[in-house]
Amino acid sequence: MIIAVPITGELKFYPLSGADLRFSMSTTVFFFILLWSRKIHPVLAGFLTGSAVVCFRIILDKVQVGSFDFPIHCPVFFYYMVFGMFFHIFKVKKLYHQPLLIGLLGMVLEIMGNVTEMTIRHFTTDMKMTTSSFLIIIGVAIIRSFFVLGFFNTILVRETRLAEEQQKKRAEEVLLLVSNLYVEMFQLEKSAKDAENLTSACYAIYRDLKALNNQNQAQAMLKIAGELHEIKKDNQRIYAGLSKLMTKEKLDDFMNIQEIISVATISNKNYSELLGKTIDFQVRISGDHPEYRTFILLSLINNLVANAVEAIDQEGQIVVTSEKVQDLVKITIKDNGNGISNKNKVYIFEPGFTTKFDQAGIASNGIGLSYTKNVIEDLEGKINLIESSKEKGTTFEVQLPVVNLMKKG
Repeated sequence: MIIAVPITGELKFYPLSGADLRFSMSTTVFFFILLWSRKIHPVLAGFLTGSAVVCFRIILDKVQVGSFDFPIHCPVFFYYMVFGMFFHIFKVKKLYHQPLLIGLLGMVLEIMGNVTEMTIRHFTTDMKMTTSSFLIIIGVAIIRSFFVLGFFNTILVRETRLAEEQQKKRAEEVLLLVSNLYVEMFQLEKSAKDAENLTSACYAIYRDLKALNNQNQAQAMLKIAGELHEIKKDNQRIYAGLSKLMTKEKLDDFMNIQEIISVATISNKNYSELLGKTIDFQVRISGDHPEYRTFILLSLINNLVANAVEAIDQEGQIVVTSEKVQDLVKITIKDNGNGISNKNKVYIFEPGFTTKFDQAGIASNGIGLSYTKNVIEDLEGKINLIESSKEKGTTFEVQLPVVNLMKKG
């Protein structure tokens, strides 16, 4: 501020020929920086800037003409002091949501500052204050004030749009994270039930072995039953913690199908770019859809679309289709990737099965489609492999009862 304002002060014009009244860009810059800066105190800014302008003009006179006249330059100091002081008194920085009021106050502050400066010049240099000069001060104040306001609001709008984009991106990341947690919670609940069933079966075998006086085998089976019971309790504790987190953060939300698919496709577009692939994502939605359970549906679509991304070599297309047919919502994910071989089609939903290996030859955990199938069946739906070949790619269709995806009660 103390550099920019004195320099721009030399970009001046004289609206009245033959008069000492002049205007420059310095006050415009000063007003803009006061609005833009959130940390500079206006009164301190006025004092430092006014001092800097006076010093700069004195030094400039000394360099250009070899002498200086302090009384000529001193009054400008009071312009900046008055402007900064009343900028602080009127609390202009708290009025960002009232741009018209900021413009009006900026006009008033400039008039007050100019009148103060001209009054002091009247007593120090015999400069006359006329009606025409006062009207010009008002006119220029209006123009400069609203010019600064327009430029400042342009910057604010740009910052707001950037913040909205970042917020939207962050919200999408949170949605994907929470949707994955929902799937993990479902698996934890399923594992706890499986562990409970296995515990009961082991305990029954223990009683049979004990009745046959096979003490060693009976004790071994009892130990297995106990360990399974501990696994069940651990899963239940984790599940309870995740459920509490979901409830506390109020993350159980509902969205329309278009927004859900949009989040999944945007995320996987970023994923495809990370893998160095160029993929065209197409979305087709038909039917009158209600709002669905966000995280369950998002996790299913996201997992299937991610598999489609991985199935494409370098370039390709993924089409996500959603339609409501009576009491069912049908979601189809089609890609033009390499397809699934005939010998592997019967195994794709089996836990642990995978055809994905990294560069070191280490297999994927193979739980994606298995998880997806379990979640879909828990919702009383079904998933089908419609077609898969090297020529046509792969198409999965998911059918889910609408009632199980809607708000309850």
